[in-house]
Amino acid sequence: MSTDRPEPGLGEILVRVRAAGVNPVDWRTRLDGGLGTLGSPPFVLGWDVAGTVEATGRGVTLFEPGDRVMGMPRFPNEAGAYAEFATGPARHFVHVPERLSFIEAAALPLAGLTAWQALTDTAMPLEGRHVLIHGAAGGVGHLAVQIAAARGAKVTATARTAHHERLRALGADEVINCTDTELAAAVAPVDTVIDTIGGACTIQSLQVLGPGGTLVTLPGPPCDAVLQRAGEAGKRLLFMLVEPDRTGLLALSDLVDRGQLMPAVAAMFPLAGAAQAHLLAEAGGQFGKTVLEHPQP
Repeated sequence: MSTDRPEPGLGEILVRVRAAGVNPVDWRTRLDGGLGTLGSPPFVLGWDVAGTVEATGRGVTLFEPGDRVMGMPRFPNEAGAYAEFATGPARHFVHVPERLSFIEAAALPLAGLTAWQALTDTAMPLEGRHVLIHGAAGGVGHLAVQIAAARGAKVTATARTAHHERLRALGADEVINCTDTELAAAVAPVDTVIDTIGGACTIQSLQVLGPGGTLVTLPGPPCDAVLQRAGEAGKRLLFMLVEPDRTGLLALSDLVDRGQLMPAVAAMFPLAGAAQAHLLAEAGGQFGKTVLEHPQP
């Protein structure tokens, strides 16, 4: 989307966007307002920003014009990643790891921070623990598998059968298809569940979560009855919303540099193909993230 070039404010940077990730919150916002933080249209969608620094505001010391950066600025408020230029607080960004292209970098911030914060900040510790990750082939799920494996956890992943081999290659110790296998019969008690699906999946996951375990659900808050059931069983059930987090982005970048984390790009569209990108992402079933590439001057 072509918009007027904004100016970075105090402590902000101006980024020429090279690529923007497509996340469920994008198409949900388009359909029904999503989180409700953008108000009424018109607004510019997108939170995953990857590009080059065009200018820096007063007080910025972390970046210089020309630097390759990625980030998830201002979430859940408007970031405008689908626009030609985006501004945001400098500390909502990090340098793009050398291993990543702009397309790959745009697939990482929102999904990667969601997985990182769910696993390492909310459900910690991980080393030696058994982690169950639902929707493991999705944008958050495939990154969560890699993060948990890198942190020394045993990983059980759920996904369509077609994705099993690829998930094992990313570090999953076992992979099951919940559509043809009963979860309680296939999974031994686990310490942590990362639930990217919600609904009935949350209830089934409580059955395989051991006493004192933590279930982090991402699609939305669970109802009071399910929360009560979890509490009576001595289990933690938490809803988590991702936040901008430079420390988390640096940790993700370090895993990329070590060869322990790589975002998968399921499909790439030019910015003019955003409608098709949304339809593909909304349909699901892809491995990894859909990304929009911006035209360059």
